[in-house]
Amino acid sequence: MRSGRLPAPLIDAALVAVALIDAVVMTDPDRPDALIYAVVAALALAVRRRWPYPVFVLALPATIVSSAVVAGAVALYTVAVNSRNRLTLAACAVLYSVCSAVTIWDQEPPASTRVELLVSVGYNIATAAAAIFLGQLVQTRHDLQQRLAEIHEAQEHEHRLVTETMLARERAQLAREMHDVVSHQVSLITIQAGALQVNTDDPETRTIAQTIRDLAVRTLDELRHMVTVLRASGTAPTELTPQPTLAGLNQLIANSGIETRLAGELPPDIGAATQRAIYRTVQEALTNIRKHAPGATATITMRYDGDTIEVLITNTPATRPTLPLPGARHGLIGLRERTELLGGTVTAGPTPDYGYRIELRLPVTIQ
Repeated sequence: MRSGRLPAPLIDAALVAVALIDAVVMTDPDRPDALIYAVVAALALAVRRRWPYPVFVLALPATIVSSAVVAGAVALYTVAVNSRNRLTLAACAVLYSVCSAVTIWDQEPPASTRVELLVSVGYNIATAAAAIFLGQLVQTRHDLQQRLAEIHEAQEHEHRLVTETMLARERAQLAREMHDVVSHQVSLITIQAGALQVNTDDPETRTIAQTIRDLAVRTLDELRHMVTVLRASGTAPTELTPQPTLAGLNQLIANSGIETRLAGELPPDIGAATQRAIYRTVQEALTNIRKHAPGATATITMRYDGDTIEVLITNTPATRPTLPLPGARHGLIGLRERTELLGGTVTAGPTPDYGYRIELRLPVTIQ
């Protein structure tokens, strides 16, 4: 029940009471049969919501034998509220008007009162039309309220979907940034600590380096787990934070601690998304070299033929023992996802001399 609206049983009880009063007042006391019909019609209004058509049929005899109008008008109104068939409503209105006019045309009034009789017929027709129109108006109002409720529910559902989509995209972007940036830096700390541990002769320094490396390895493992959890609820990423460009590529190579040769040039006006994809590919390749091929040298070759950009990163085999580090292979997965969004491809695999290669191919986009 909505706030501010009377309960339906209370409304029906009030209508039954008004119809009973109308039946008693408007029925000839010398005709007990007419009073019975009128009372039956009035009492039937109590179940009008459940059986509108039977209640309307029960109200018709009362309109024929008495002048009571409340029961018949309410029954006709109830039919109009529950019906959408225009022909049915028109037939019920005509039937009600004809039954109401029977008592008038049964009499033999003088000619001077025939105008009054026509007015009475017009009144009956107007009563029927008013009941029909009012019922249809209430039905339209109910339909409108239902449509508004459906629209409101659809808007709330759409808002939830948009919120969930944005959250999923942010999680995917966060997972990518954690892998590309945070994991990259922690991996570098791990490699440097391991190198310090191997090369120092000071026992205290070696212990500290071992502690740093152990902590970094555990941190990297936790980061991998967090990336896995975030990716489980993520979708295609969106760029939500400032991203690196090719201008930072030389600094990335210098900080990698890997002997790297950079060959080839790319146009300075290629698209920002393409620059980010190249930077992340090189970053991932250098990270993997540090982890899986310590002591190796790398070569980065960039080619541009007017339609396609090709970046090839190769490395020689490892020259030092490999330090075991946790990994979940999210790096290559992320590279392929990013590249596919740009219409390109990434391939990776070992080389004949036991090294490794990663090849990135992208269509050219100009800023």
